[in-house]
Amino acid sequence: MKNVYPVLIQEDIKENCFIVDIPDFDISTWGKTFFDAIENARDAIGLAGITMEDDGEELPMPSAVSHIEKESDSDIVTFVDVDFEQYRKENDSRAVRKNCTIPYWLEVQADKAGLNYSAILQSGLKMALGINA
Repeated sequence: MKNVYPVLIQEDIKENCFIVDIPDFDISTWGKTFFDAIENARDAIGLAGITMEDDGEELPMPSAVSHIEKESDSDIVTFVDVDFEQYRKENDSRAVRKNCTIPYWLEVQADKAGLNYSAILQSGLKMALGINA
């Protein structure tokens, strides 16, 4: 699922960085540069989102920009786009064990050929699901 969330960015001159508030997820992050702050916001939203999905929670709908309150005129309200499916592919590569059964004769042939069961299973699952990654 893809979505775009509003964020509030404030420059912290004392710390020489940019602070990002992400109200829809009730989280904050920061970056040394404006670019880093946006990238870190995307990462924070992605991580929060896939964690919520894993916990069976629904992702929040983006707030209206009019609900974001600036503390000063120098504050910036902007949007950060996140593709949660892509974020999960790139950042959640935990290996999980799955038990499957095959006929004995097929195991003998596969072992003789030195085949990697995990690689073949992953490839087959991606093909069956139409995933080109």
